[in-house]
Amino acid sequence: MALHPSQPLGRLRLGLNIDHVATVRNARGGSYPDPLRAALLAEAAGADGITAHLREDRRHITDSDIDALMKNLSSPLNFEMAATDEMQQIALRHTPHAVCIVPEKRQELTTEGGLDLARDENRIAQFIAPLREAGCRVSIFLATDKRQIESAARIGAPVVELHVGPFCDAHSEGRFETRDEELIKLKDMAAYAHDLGLEVHAGHGITYDTVKPIAKLPEIMELNIGHFLIGEAIFSGLDSAIRRMRNLMDEARRDVSGIGVA
Repeated sequence: MALHPSQPLGRLRLGLNIDHVATVRNARGGSYPDPLRAALLAEAAGADGITAHLREDRRHITDSDIDALMKNLSSPLNFEMAATDEMQQIALRHTPHAVCIVPEKRQELTTEGGLDLARDENRIAQFIAPLREAGCRVSIFLATDKRQIESAARIGAPVVELHVGPFCDAHSEGRFETRDEELIKLKDMAAYAHDLGLEVHAGHGITYDTVKPIAKLPEIMELNIGHFLIGEAIFSGLDSAIRRMRNLMDEARRDVSGIGVA
């Protein structure tokens, strides 16, 4: 059954996505800023894990970044990847703590939506089997859609990461009726995924203004946040940005009396 909001909640994990530290580095073609340094600073500031997306076109994170992260991190690495043979072999070579299967298109600026798992269920089931056998925690990045969540449960993926971009975008654009509808959908689908035995994470577009309503949802165990925190680090420093987000998440966990945007 879904967790009741009045139940004491465990600590909500924060994963920092360091992709866009690499984006800044690659803009000049040098070695600075170093994504590994950002990851180590994040660990010290209270991040529970590091996320890095090795895209097929290597537009930000590179193979050498993954090598360095695996050798030097003390916290878990969440390796975001498309469902390709190349990425599967890289993941099997490194066996990171977690792999998150995401859709990927060359022309997109960032991941635009959840994986259409329901349409590709058999292939993804075969794709994740060796990753699970190797000991990687497999998650699937999905829209807040019942059919997609049911597919994840059928193929044995232990974790789903729900795409909260529609909620975050609606809030930032002032479309408050849509925002509230998206939050209700997120609440219902997080509870549904939990009832199916899946661990529930959330990510994409989370900011200081949108994190609390998401963090209040009792079924969600982990948030993965990247672009916003790397952007805030320009103004306040990475340590300060992560600590502020961590505090907002903890405050939300202590105050679960209502679901809504403060």
